[in-house]
Amino acid sequence: MYYGLSNFYQNHRRYVKSRDDSQLNGDRSALTSPSKECEPYRTGEGSPIAPCGAIANSLFNDTLQLYHIDSNGTFNEIPLVKKGIAWWTDKHVKFRNPGGNNNLTVAFQGTSKPVNWRKPVFELDPEDPENNGFINEDFIVWMRTAALPTFRKLYRIIQKKPSTTPTLPSGKYVLNVTYNYPVLSFDGRKRMILSTISWMGGKNPFLGIAYITVGSICFFLGVVLLIIHHKYDNRNNSADIPN
Repeated sequence: MYYGLSNFYQNHRRYVKSRDDSQLNGDRSALTSPSKECEPYRTGEGSPIAPCGAIANSLFNDTLQLYHIDSNGTFNEIPLVKKGIAWWTDKHVKFRNPGGNNNLTVAFQGTSKPVNWRKPVFELDPEDPENNGFINEDFIVWMRTAALPTFRKLYRIIQKKPSTTPTLPSGKYVLNVTYNYPVLSFDGRKRMILSTISWMGGKNPFLGIAYITVGSICFFLGVVLLIIHHKYDNRNNSADIPN
């Protein structure tokens, strides 16, 4: 399950640079003194912001729940897995909580939450210490910026059931959205996408369309140049070589 946004330019130069990778890697000095690249989301309420920067400040925070309606009209919630959605290198190498204390409330003491967040970073998933703070996978997925203004990001995984049982049985479904993320300010749109994935990733027609388009242009230019070569080639292959 993916969430998608349209008309959101995560590829803007100032937006992409507005982060502190040292802070996200658990560096204590960067936690208390974030990079100036994070301005104007570097400090708040007289304290350094953790995590700082425009990317973190705009974290997607809608909650999505999917229900299947059976023949009796009962709403059955589809189990959604929230772990395993981030890249392994991001989860275990690039993002780390500040060391020295297993209590994240103490570890992030002296910092303030991003301006647009409703709760501090150490409360993103307080029930699971392996998915809280800077190593929260929803946060990590968002911090990997998209190259185009219309994009989608992995939200949850629907575990495949045994071959005899359909993962998503046919019928009616209801999507419950807890609306927290406004998009009207940038004339955007939100959507939810269900897609199957393999070891090569999810379904994405962009590369196929790009390859066909570029290949067609190259073929057309090749034909045009071949015609020009045969029509305007006036070279005399039998010309005498001057003494």
